[in-house]
Amino acid sequence: MNVPHLHDWPTTAADAVELQTALAARVDVTRPLGAVDLVAGCDAAYHPTDPVVCAAVVVVRVADGAVVETATATREANFPYMPGLLSFRELPAVLDAFAHLRRTPDAVMLDGQGVAHPRRFGSACHLGLWLGLPAVGCAKSWLVGEYEEPGPAAGDAAPLTVGGEVVGAVVRSAAGAKPVFVSPGHLVDADGATRLVRAALSGYRHPTPTRAAHLAANALRDRLRAPS
Repeated sequence: MNVPHLHDWPTTAADAVELQTALAARVDVTRPLGAVDLVAGCDAAYHPTDPVVCAAVVVVRVADGAVVETATATREANFPYMPGLLSFRELPAVLDAFAHLRRTPDAVMLDGQGVAHPRRFGSACHLGLWLGLPAVGCAKSWLVGEYEEPGPAAGDAAPLTVGGEVVGAVVRSAAGAKPVFVSPGHLVDADGATRLVRAALSGYRHPTPTRAAHLAANALRDRLRAPS
C-alpha cells in the first residue's frame, strides 16, 4: 500500500514533543466508525542484543478473524526509548511493513495509546495521520485518565475519562484477564474504537489483529537472533 510522507523523523526528545504538539491539532476523533471488513493489527519487537526494531502488520477479516495478509520489516532503532514518545522509536519500522502490504485495510489497531496520552497524541494518532486511516489504540497498560473497573465478562467496558471528557474505554477483552485501554487515534470516535475492539476479541487479552501482529513480530525477532 502507499504510505505518504508525513514528516522527517526527529532525533531529540524536545523536537519530538514539539512535533507531537503540532500534529495533535490535526487529529480527528469525532467521526463515527464506518463499515470495517479488514483491520490491520501492528506491533513491534526488539532484537535482544542489537538496536533493531522488528515490526509486523497482520491484516485480519473482522467477520471471522481470518488472517488475510502479513507483512514484516526491520529497521535500526534511531530514537531512544522514552515514555510518551514510543511512536518515534517504533513507527518507522511499522510504516515500512505497511508499505509491503498488497491491499489497504479499512482500519488499523495497535498495542498503544490514541488520545489517552498526556499530549493527546499516542502511537495510534501518529499512525493514523501517516496512513490516513481510522486508527485505534488498544494498550495493555494505563497511561492517563480516570476509570472504574469494567465488569468481569469479555466485552464489558467502562469509560476512560480525562478531566471529565471521555477519551476511550477500559475493556475486559477476555474473561478473567486484565482489561485493555482503548482510545481512538484518528478518523474514529471513542464509541467506534470501542466497538471495533469488541468486534475483534480473540479469547485472549489481545484482540485478534494485535495478537496476530504480536506473534508475527516476535517470530521475526526470533528468526533474526537464531544462529545461522
